[in-house]
Amino acid sequence: MPDDTFSLLTVCTGNVCRSPAVERLLASKLGPTVSVASAGTHALVGHPISEPMAVLLHNSGVEDIPFEARRLSEQMLKEADLVLPLTRAQRGMVVELWPAAVRRTFTLREFARLLSWVDPSALPAGTPADRLRAAIPLAAAQRGRERTEADEDDVVDPFRLSEQVYAQSFQEISSAVDAIVTILL
Repeated sequence: MPDDTFSLLTVCTGNVCRSPAVERLLASKLGPTVSVASAGTHALVGHPISEPMAVLLHNSGVEDIPFEARRLSEQMLKEADLVLPLTRAQRGMVVELWPAAVRRTFTLREFARLLSWVDPSALPAGTPADRLRAAIPLAAAQRGRERTEADEDDVVDPFRLSEQVYAQSFQEISSAVDAIVTILL
């Protein structure tokens, strides 16, 4: 992977609903300078994206590319420039697995919120990778600016629940992804 490529890892529990959705949405919007992958803390290794989430992704224009769930490893965290778990608990698991990841690990919704407080003109002109690299310390500097509840940072887990819960989860993911992409592009 070239040095100018930025590596982003998104993490959920089973790696079949939320994190693959974030992976596919971010990859489709950020382009070739950002490599996006996903993993699960308790992955259903080898499984595809759950059918209801695959339908939501397809309906939003994301290509149906084969997918296999994989389990989170310390090596993945070491290779990632940014880690976006889907809940505060998963953020804690990431940092516990590899403590050095703490400064570049945010929940997806937390990162979107913190970025909204960053002046876009503070980010360099350039590729999404360049802008992401510069955005991480600026977003981290906004931590603690306002108290938030866990449900403001967590994306609901729809696994084996109703289509309405999948729709809610997808909406939470899409809103956060759109907020991040808006700042970076």
